Amino acid sequence: MKKALDWSNYHDQGMGDAYADIPKHGGNFAKAVSVCIRSGVCQQPDNKGVMCPSFRVTGDPKLSPGGRVQLLKAVLNQSEDAMLSDHSLATSLEHCVSCKGCKRDCENSLDMAAIKAEYLAQKRRSGHRSLRQWLFAEFPYLAYRYPSLRHMIAFRNRSSILKRVCAKLLNINPNIDLPLPAKAPYQDSRLQAQRNHSATPKRLDSRGVVLLIDSFTALFHPHIVTDALKVLHAAHYHVITLHPTSQSNAPILDSGRSLFSQGYTGRTTKQARALIDKLQPYLALNYRVVGLEPSTLLMLRDEFLMLNLGEQAKTLAQNTLLFEEFVARESHVGRLALDFTPSEGQQVMVHGHCHQKAVGALKSMRKVLRLIPNLKFEFIQASCCGMAGSYGLEAEHHELSRKMAQLELLPALNAHPDATIVCNGFSCSEQIYALTERKPLHLATLLARHLVHQ
Repeated sequence: MKKALDWSNYHDQGMGDAYADIPKHGGNFAKAVSVCIRSGVCQQPDNKGVMCPSFRVTGDPKLSPGGRVQLLKAVLNQSEDAMLSDHSLATSLEHCVSCKGCKRDCENSLDMAAIKAEYLAQKRRSGHRSLRQWLFAEFPYLAYRYPSLRHMIAFRNRSSILKRVCAKLLNINPNIDLPLPAKAPYQDSRLQAQRNHSATPKRLDSRGVVLLIDSFTALFHPHIVTDALKVLHAAHYHVITLHPTSQSNAPILDSGRSLFSQGYTGRTTKQARALIDKLQPYLALNYRVVGLEPSTLLMLRDEFLMLNLGEQAKTLAQNTLLFEEFVARESHVGRLALDFTPSEGQQVMVHGHCHQKAVGALKSMRKVLRLIPNLKFEFIQASCCGMAGSYGLEAEHHELSRKMAQLELLPALNAHPDATIVCNGFSCSEQIYALTERKPLHLATLLARHLVHQ
C-alpha cells in the first residue's frame, strides 16, 4: 500500500519499547497508530472538553480513539488491504469527526484525524466512489464555476419536496437547511486592489501581512473579510489579500480543506503547491500569513507537513497565524495601535472550533477579547458542535450530530438567550444557526464594531 501521507516522523516510534505492539503491516503508518498506550483516558464517561465526541454521545468503546486503534491494529496484523474491507473499522472511522481532540488530550498525541485521512485516501485509490462525497469535496470549486448553485440551494432549502428528494438521492440531511452562499463572493475593492499592487514585495516588512481568505469565508461570509481588513488597516498594517480568485484565468487558490476531508489527497497536494508558490515571495520578505477560518488556516501548519511539500511547507507553517493569534501577538509586543469603544453591558458567549482548541488558540481569543473595555465574555466548555465539516449534513448522522451539540453547546446557549455568540469556525456557526436560528459573529466582526473611528 503506497501511503498518501508522509508518516516518516513516526519512523523511530516504538524503538526499544517492548510494549509498542506495532502491527506486522503498514510501516510507519502502523507506528503512528501504535502511539496509543491504552491508558483509557479517551474512554472516561465523564470526560469533558474536546475529547472524542462520538464516544461521549454513544458510550461505545469502538467509537473512541483507543477503540479505533484496536480495530486498526487487528486488520493491519492481517494485511494492509484488510483495512479497506473491514466493516467494523469502516463504521468506527465513519463517526470520527476529525476534531483532533485525541491529538490534544492523548498522552502520546494520537492523531486519529490524520489516520482517518489516510484511510479515506486509500479508499479513494481502491476505487470507492460516492457522489455525495465528491460534491462535498468539490463544492468550493463548483460554486465558483457555477454561480447558479446558490439558487439551487436556496430552492432546495425552501422546498420540503426537494429536501426529501436530496435525502433520497444523496442521503443529505433533510432536517436542516444547507449553508447558502452570499449573493456575491468576496472580491477586492478598488482600494484594496491598489494596496495589493503597491505592496508587491520588494523589501523586508515587519508590518507586512498576507490575509489568506479561504473559499468558505469568501463564498459564504465575505463581510468577515471586510471587517478583518478594517481592523488590520486601522492598526496600520500593510495588508495584501489572497483569495480564491486572486489569480485570474487560473484555478481557484485554496488550501484544499474540503478535498482533504473527503480523502482526495492528490488534488489537495496540487492545491497546496499552488498556494505555497503564490506565498513564497511574501514569506521571503518577512510577511506573516493570517487566516480567518481555523480548519483551513491550520492545514498550513499541520496537514501540509504530511503532503511531501518539502522545506517550503515548513517555512510556511512557521509563519502562519490565525487572526486571533496575530492580533494577540501584535498586542503583546506593543505593535497593535488600536483603540476600542467600551462594551455597553454586552454579554458574549464564545464557542471555539475544535482545531482552535487543539492548538491552544483560545488563549489568544481570550487575550483579544480583553482588548474591548468592559466586555463580559464567557467561553463555552464544549466538545465538537456536531457539524464537523459535512458530517452534520449527512442524513445518517443527523441524530449523533444533534446529540454532540446537546452535550454542552446548546445548553450553554439556551442559558443565555440574549447573548452575542462569537464563533470563528464556519461549520460551528452553521450548526449554531441551524439549531438555534442565532447567527454568531466572527471575532473580526466584533472587533470592527468596537473600533474607535479615527
